[in-house]
Amino acid sequence: MVTVRDLIKTKGTEVWSVSPDSTMIDALNLLAKKDVGALMVTKDGKMVGIVSERDFVRSIAKTGQCLLHSTVERYMTTDISSVSPDTTIDQCMQLMTDKHIRHLPVLENDKLIAVISIGDVVRDLISNKELTINQLEDYIQGRTFTS
Repeated sequence: MVTVRDLIKTKGTEVWSVSPDSTMIDALNLLAKKDVGALMVTKDGKMVGIVSERDFVRSIAKTGQCLLHSTVERYMTTDISSVSPDTTIDQCMQLMTDKHIRHLPVLENDKLIAVISIGDVVRDLISNKELTINQLEDYIQGRTFTS
C-alpha cells in the first residue's frame, strides 16, 4: 500500500501559509505565485485553518461582494480534515471524496509537515495503476519469464 509518506518523498514537504490577518489579495497573489490552490492559515506556529481559491469564489458568489482587502480569516475554513504520513493514498482519496475537499494537511505529532492535493493523489494512483498494467502485460506476453 502506498502511503502519504511515500507520496511526499517525491512531492516534497514545502508548505505555503498565511496568517489569519493577511489580506485576501496577498493570499491570492501567493496562490498565483506558487501555483497552488490552497494555503494553510497559521498563527503562532499552529495551523488554524485553510483558505482556498474555492473558498473565496464561493463567498463572492454567496454575498455578491469581492472584498480583496478583507482578512483571510473571513474566508478560511476552520473545520480541517488532515492525514498522517501513514495514511494510505486510497484512504486519502476516500476522505477527499467524502468531504468534497481538494487539499489535506499532513500532520505528524501535531506538526504540519506537508500538504497534499487531489492532483497529487490522482497522479500517484494513475502511476501505480499503469505500473500494474505494464507488469500484467509483461506477464501475459511472457516478457518476465526467463529461461
